[in-house]
Amino acid sequence: MGLFKSQRFSDIKAVASGPVIAIGITASMGGFLFGADTGQISGFLIMKDFLRRFAQYSADAEEENGVPNKFDNIREGLVVGLLSIGCLIGALAAAPISNRLGRRMAMIILCGVFLVGNTIQVISFNAWYQVAIGRFICGLAVGGLSVLVPVYVSETVPKQIRGALVATYQLFVTLGILMSYIVNLGTSHAGETSWSWRGALIVGYFWALVLMVGMFILPETPRYLLSEGRKDDCLKSLRWIAGKKNQHNHALIESQYQEMSAAIHEEKNLSKGSFFSSFNPKDKVLYRTVLGFSLQMFQQLTGANYFFYYGTTIFKSVGLTNPFVTQIILGGVNVVSTFPGLWFIERYGRRKPLIIGGLWQCAWLIVFAAVGSQGDPNSSTVGSILILSACMFIFGFASTWGPGVWVAIGEIFPLRVRSHSASFATAGNWSWNFLLAFFTPYITSSIGYRYGYVFAGCNLIGVLMVFCFYYESSNLTLEQVDDMYLDSDTKPWTSDSWVPKGYSSRREAAEDEKERNDINSGLREDAAHIENRYGSIDSEKTKDSTTV
Repeated sequence: MGLFKSQRFSDIKAVASGPVIAIGITASMGGFLFGADTGQISGFLIMKDFLRRFAQYSADAEEENGVPNKFDNIREGLVVGLLSIGCLIGALAAAPISNRLGRRMAMIILCGVFLVGNTIQVISFNAWYQVAIGRFICGLAVGGLSVLVPVYVSETVPKQIRGALVATYQLFVTLGILMSYIVNLGTSHAGETSWSWRGALIVGYFWALVLMVGMFILPETPRYLLSEGRKDDCLKSLRWIAGKKNQHNHALIESQYQEMSAAIHEEKNLSKGSFFSSFNPKDKVLYRTVLGFSLQMFQQLTGANYFFYYGTTIFKSVGLTNPFVTQIILGGVNVVSTFPGLWFIERYGRRKPLIIGGLWQCAWLIVFAAVGSQGDPNSSTVGSILILSACMFIFGFASTWGPGVWVAIGEIFPLRVRSHSASFATAGNWSWNFLLAFFTPYITSSIGYRYGYVFAGCNLIGVLMVFCFYYESSNLTLEQVDDMYLDSDTKPWTSDSWVPKGYSSRREAAEDEKERNDINSGLREDAAHIENRYGSIDSEKTKDSTTV
């Protein structure tokens, strides 16, 4: 009951409206589309009709796959990995396209691109490269949406509920992965027909169309409209978003407009840097750019996509009768673990979850590798331990490194290079995503389950990197994070004790900032009282300084 009586809940309730919830859910379908398209390929790789049509002939494979066909390493890596290359290009192209056409129209176009790529895959008959090209085109859309959906939500909904709705995007990614596993299980009952995999692809049309139709209904972001000089359209959009209960709250809408206008004015006054400005050593810009790239790289090197992309293949190899069910179990753990993960980050900060999570992941990967490489592949006990260790690993990833790295990317960069540095970091994520997707078949064919030792080592290196280079940024504004990185007396391993000047603790600074924001938003009934108190304090400071 305390949660629902808290001031935080009251603030959220004050600005929450039907349109705000519709924006959060509809836009987050982009995350769902991302997860669904990422997860479905794992099941396709063991479907008999998919193998018969697109894999090479291999008489020795019939005992293992049920058909005399098997993907070689190059073909399997390209079919799986070209989605990531498309995502990389789409993510880099999304910002300039949306700056020219608007966030809303760019997202609608990307949905159309996805439908084209999906259709290319559905109408494939025997050409494996047609499937790969279709996945590449879908990747262009998925990568672009992975950038634009959080931007659209952040620029549209009130700040009091912004964090929760941006986090909803991450939750929808995990839901999409889980749904792809469930759909694969369902369509696999079509037997050795093309509907086993075509059916799953056809379901993908629904997710894309929900997002596309929704974006035709939802408005353009007020921030984009104002940046284009369209003040009246901006105010109209703000009133629509406010909903019936707040559309006549002129103080709230004016406050949002003024805050938006001030932020846009500040950005325009900043010297616009080029992409290479992100690599300037001054003010630790290069340091933070490399840190962002490294965090994204090590998020991939945790080994999570090893299970998401190749999970059904992994568990089929140890004799499990229905690897699709195992994937659903992993997907369910991934979804459920996202909820405590969001709490961990708010409760324990940024560094501790990444360090503890990395050690947890390392331990379970060692168990996975040891049992898989030394145990009897036909033993049900071995299979059970592999599933348990994989679930424990996914729990650690989904509650720490999964959401934690994306939070870091949103906080560590200075404003003047934020878009360029974030793009470079995102490029690190997708490029390493492709490298792992492409080379995993080669590596597993050589070392099998011992691949888990490689990922365990990468987790340890990631933990050391976080400990030695990543600053604790919880309960700080973005401007205060910038000050912390520039403080020569503060080291990453002591950064959790750094406090903004003029305050005794980060919590005090955060509460002070919150009170001032509440005043500006017209949400607190005691706004006048607090304003008078701050005015009195300011007056006293002025008197003191005059006396001195």
